Amino acid sequence: MTIAVLGGGLQGCCIALALADRGQPVVLFDRQPDVLTRTAVANEGKVHLGWMYAADPSLATARVMIEGALAFAPFLERHLGVSPASLTISEPAAYAVHRESQQDVDQVKAYFAAVRGLISEASAGRRDHYFGADLLQAPRQWSDAERLAAFHPSDVLAVFDTPEVAIDPVELATRLRAAVLAHPRIELRLGHEVEGACEDQTGVRVATRVGATIVRDRFDHVVNALWDGRIALDRSMGLDPGRPWIHRLKYGVSFTWPANRPRPPSVTFVSGPFGEVVSYPDMTTYLTWYPACVLDYSRAVVPPAWATYPDEPLRSKVIGDTVRSLGAIVRALGTITPDMLPDVRVKGGTIVAWGKTDIDDPQSELHKRFEIGVHSRRRYHSVDPGKLTMAPHFATICADRIAPGG
Repeated sequence: MTIAVLGGGLQGCCIALALADRGQPVVLFDRQPDVLTRTAVANEGKVHLGWMYAADPSLATARVMIEGALAFAPFLERHLGVSPASLTISEPAAYAVHRESQQDVDQVKAYFAAVRGLISEASAGRRDHYFGADLLQAPRQWSDAERLAAFHPSDVLAVFDTPEVAIDPVELATRLRAAVLAHPRIELRLGHEVEGACEDQTGVRVATRVGATIVRDRFDHVVNALWDGRIALDRSMGLDPGRPWIHRLKYGVSFTWPANRPRPPSVTFVSGPFGEVVSYPDMTTYLTWYPACVLDYSRAVVPPAWATYPDEPLRSKVIGDTVRSLGAIVRALGTITPDMLPDVRVKGGTIVAWGKTDIDDPQSELHKRFEIGVHSRRRYHSVDPGKLTMAPHFATICADRIAPGG
C-alpha cells in the first residue's frame, strides 16, 4: 500500500510521519521547494487548552482543543524522539479581559471554571502530557496592583494566569523537517502543484503540475492535508462543504526583546478582535493585533497568492501599527519603538475557517472551532486542522483509519 499526502505543512508532515512509522510507504507532495515554510512557521505556536473560546458557551471548542493539546507533546516524543523538556516553549499565557470584550469579567470567570473542570477530567491518567505543566491549578486572578503594573487600567478589566504555552514554531518546523527528510519510508516530491484527484476501483489518482508538465499517479489512499487548497481539492472529488468559508490574511511581528528593559507578559486578550503577546525564554517576542495584522479576506475557493513576507511600505505599517496598538495597553510595550528592533520580522499566511464573518462579530463561526477533523470517504481523507494545536491529534486519527493498529 502506498499513500499520498498532499501538503507539506504541519498537518501533512505529522500525517506522513504517523503513517511511515506504521510501516506505510508515503509520498509527500508540496508546491514549495521545501516543507514547512509558510503558515506553519508564521504563527505564535499556541497549543490551546480551550481558554480562548469563551464565545463558545457550549464548551464544544474547548473539548476539542483540550484533546489536541494533550496529544501534542506525546506525539512529538513518539515520532521525533524528543523529550518535551527539550522543546522551547513560551512563558505561560495570561488571559486579559479587554474593556470591549464580548464577555464581561463574570462570564469569563464562569467559562474558565468550566474549562478547568474539562481539563481535569480529560487529563486524568495523563497529567504530565501538556509539557509537564500542572493542569489542575485553577486560573489565578491577578490582584489590582499586578494588573495596574502591567496594563493600562482603562483597557484591561481583569487578568487570569493559565498554564497554556506556545511552542516555538520555527524550532518545531526544523525538527519535523529533519524527521521527514530522514525517514526511509517518506518520499518527498517538492515543486508539485496539486491539480486534482479522482477515485476509481483501484485507488485514487492524483494529478500534479511540475512546471508545464502534468504528472499523474495512482495511490491506495490519498490524504488532503493542503491548507488554502483543501476546499478546492475536496470539490474536485465531489465533496462540496455545503457551507460558507472565509480565508483571512494574517501577519505576526516577531523580534528580540531589547536588553535591559522589562519584558511584557505572555498575554491573550479575550474575546473579540484583539491579539496577543508571546514571550519566549530566548527573548524572542511575538505580537499580533487584529486591526493591524489581518489585512485581507477572500471567500473564493482558492484565495489570492498573498505574500508570506509583506513588502514596504506595508511591512513597516504592520510593525508600527502593531507595536503602537499593543503599547497603548501593555506598559512594557509602550516603552519600545520600531526603530529599537533591528531584527524585527513580519511573516504571515492564510487562515482558513468556516463562517461568513470575522471575530469582531460575536456570532461568528470563528468563535466555534470544533467542526474540524478528519473526513473520510473510502480511500480519500480530507483533514481540516483548524488550529496548530490539533495537527498531531488529527494525524493519529488519520493514520488509524488508513493503517489501524499502529
